[in-house]
Amino acid sequence: MNFLYPGFLFALISVAIPVIIHLFNFRKFKKVYFSNVQLLKEVEQQNSSKEKLKNLLILLSRILAIIFLVLAFAQPYIPAHNQKTTALNNVVSIYIDNSYSMEAINKDGNLLDEAKRRAKELVKGFGINDRFQLLTNNFEGKHQRLLNEEAFLKALDDVKISAANRNLQQILNRQGNVLTGSANKYSFLISDFQKNISTTNKLDTKADIQYSFLKLNANTLPNVAIDSVWALSPNHQPGVNERLVVQLKNYSEEEAKNIPLKLSINNQQKGLGAVSIPAGKTVKDTLNFSGLNAGWQKGLISIKDFPVTFDDTLSFSFKVDESFPVLSINGANAGNYIKALFAADRYYKLTENAESNVNYSNFASYGLIVLNGLKNPSTGLAQQLKTYLNAGGTVVLFPDLDANIQTYNSFLSGLSLPNIQTLNTTATKVDQIDLQNPIFKTVFEEIPKNLDLPTVSRYYSFAEKNTSNKEDIMLLPGRKPFFSKYGIGNGQVYLSASGLNTSDGNLARHPVFVPLIYRLALSGGNEMHLYYNLGNDNTLAGKKITMGKNQSLKITADGFEAIPEIRQADGKTLIYIADQIKNAGFYNLKLADSLLAVYSFNNGRTESDMHYLDKAELNQLADKGNLKIFDTDKDAVKLIAGANKIGQTLWKLCLILSLIFIAAEILLIRFFNNTKKTI
Repeated sequence: MNFLYPGFLFALISVAIPVIIHLFNFRKFKKVYFSNVQLLKEVEQQNSSKEKLKNLLILLSRILAIIFLVLAFAQPYIPAHNQKTTALNNVVSIYIDNSYSMEAINKDGNLLDEAKRRAKELVKGFGINDRFQLLTNNFEGKHQRLLNEEAFLKALDDVKISAANRNLQQILNRQGNVLTGSANKYSFLISDFQKNISTTNKLDTKADIQYSFLKLNANTLPNVAIDSVWALSPNHQPGVNERLVVQLKNYSEEEAKNIPLKLSINNQQKGLGAVSIPAGKTVKDTLNFSGLNAGWQKGLISIKDFPVTFDDTLSFSFKVDESFPVLSINGANAGNYIKALFAADRYYKLTENAESNVNYSNFASYGLIVLNGLKNPSTGLAQQLKTYLNAGGTVVLFPDLDANIQTYNSFLSGLSLPNIQTLNTTATKVDQIDLQNPIFKTVFEEIPKNLDLPTVSRYYSFAEKNTSNKEDIMLLPGRKPFFSKYGIGNGQVYLSASGLNTSDGNLARHPVFVPLIYRLALSGGNEMHLYYNLGNDNTLAGKKITMGKNQSLKITADGFEAIPEIRQADGKTLIYIADQIKNAGFYNLKLADSLLAVYSFNNGRTESDMHYLDKAELNQLADKGNLKIFDTDKDAVKLIAGANKIGQTLWKLCLILSLIFIAAEILLIRFFNNTKKTI
């Protein structure tokens, strides 16, 4: 037998108190003289022996009552057969789920408040020398140290609802970092155990840790959430009609009817609607709006859905550009077709470079780069274009059919494009066009039966190796590619099999040429994310930012300012915010007093699904002897220190025996036979 708190055994010294009382409780008798005391003498002898027996029994009862009371505080136990026989202190990690779903209520009130109350009960079951870790979804550094009971309870009161969420394995791993050493180790998870908390079929646990899951039960709640939003064009022009697609999801078991939907841009209402969503389904709705000025736009989509409201709004931001920059790198015989095309629209700002004088440093600032009739494209140009493409750029290549094929193949290989096989000089005509491709999808109101397509006098045939990243937009007879799209890195290359000169064909003068180039320009560009999710997206990507030696970026909002870490990669500036941003809303990226970007952060939607793991599903995840599952509505949670770990505890028995001996003392004093003295 061992003791959890052997320090209490020093209290056994108190056994001396009833012994001392017994030894020094001498009575003074008064002598009374009688003529014949023979009979009285016999009575006194008889009562004296009974009195001594009574006093000894009372003394024994008091001693045993004190002994067992002290033992109850020392908490004796019989170690399990596979446990060490040495008594150790306890190290306890208690995880409090503070995700949005814990705002739900049940018969006991708010789930987060119930979780705190359960945690306080657990702590009180441990000893004065035990240490505790408080863990929440925030995974803050201050939660990586052990606290005494007082500090733990104080930290517990400060726990608030957070946008962060973690899965079970992440939580157990985090607890395992603290639960080390030779102490008795306990892990408690107090949560509603939404289904999104589980990402694996089996949990990886440590054999020397006793795990306990306390499942809190919320009332079943219907919920509709704004799942996501995206724009149909990556580029946004002043005053032009915009289309925004909103996806809503109904997580309930019943149809959601006529959910009000509202769109605001810069605090101005831009759209209204009502959406009905079948049970468990998603619905998309397209919102049209216009009238935007150049600059950064702050958008907000909202619905009205009670009682779960944290996912009823979704903010987003984008920039309406005053102009769209285009770079045309021209060969000696390129012609003026590209210049004439983009000069017709003031929105496009065209910059032209001769093939022999290319400024590589400004590539990242262009939304589209046109390679028009290059005679000797170099591998150095290919390398710079590859960086531009990795950053999400768009390139259009119209080759010079009189150039050296070997030189072109070296250039094409540098861009991971197919090599030229032969130059065909037989005149032909485009016989297939993909009108469902995003470039042409909305160009034609009505598709004519005999569609006039470009003719070709000369064209290249390509040796295709990998077509997984290829889209054919226009084809020649025999399914030979004429104009195709290739995904390269995060960008795309549009490759033409023919040039723009009249000797090569009539593409540059054909009516399809204008919508083709305009639409591929609008479908490209460096599109920024409309929004980011708190707790999941810690890296922001944007156009390359050039800074001076003593300059630094800062992210600001109302009452918030932080200096992020930055890195330059693939023509982009990557901004690392770690866990600095904790609240949903709009945040400005600034260089000195200049506004570079507006980022929008929203709460993640993983907490929107109000479906929970039941006890049986949790048992399947655990399937281990050192992991216990408690349903707080059905199970008596008996988690006193050591009860689930060390074996058979005896403190209750000691307490009962102490009470029995106290009762025995009372009975002895009151009812023990004490005959009256007679004369």
